[in-house]
Amino acid sequence: MNLIEQPIIDEGFIQNLIPQKWPFVMVDKLLYFSNEKITSGFTIKADNLFNTNNKFQAAGLIENMAQSVALHTGYSYFLKEEKAPTGYIGSIKKAEIFKLPKTNQELITNVSILHDIMGVTLVKVDVECKNEIIASSEMKTVLAK
Repeated sequence: MNLIEQPIIDEGFIQNLIPQKWPFVMVDKLLYFSNEKITSGFTIKADNLFNTNNKFQAAGLIENMAQSVALHTGYSYFLKEEKAPTGYIGSIKKAEIFKLPKTNQELITNVSILHDIMGVTLVKVDVECKNEIIASSEMKTVLAK
């Protein structure tokens, strides 16, 4: 069940849910949220630090995936009216980049929570652009204690 009634597109609100700050923010929309899944959006701007020669680089895609997981954590804690802890990438497994998106294109990042035990979360992530999967990975994130 989606726990948001409509997409959240307020960039300031989104930035308050994640620990990263400009110019290192790689999510700008919350499109879907449940306990098991999140879908984020991100429009690639020309001044993005991972944008080179009109292409969004692989490191930016990986960071977008990680920040989508952080957005899930941040929104979960927001709903509980608690401050979200900082999290870290524990490991990246099976990361594949199929295509680099261009400036002004929108990424739609789908995260499925596979396991979440004692602050360690294992997720599967797919990044879409123009209805095509352009990157995927499995990640393990760890909350700071």
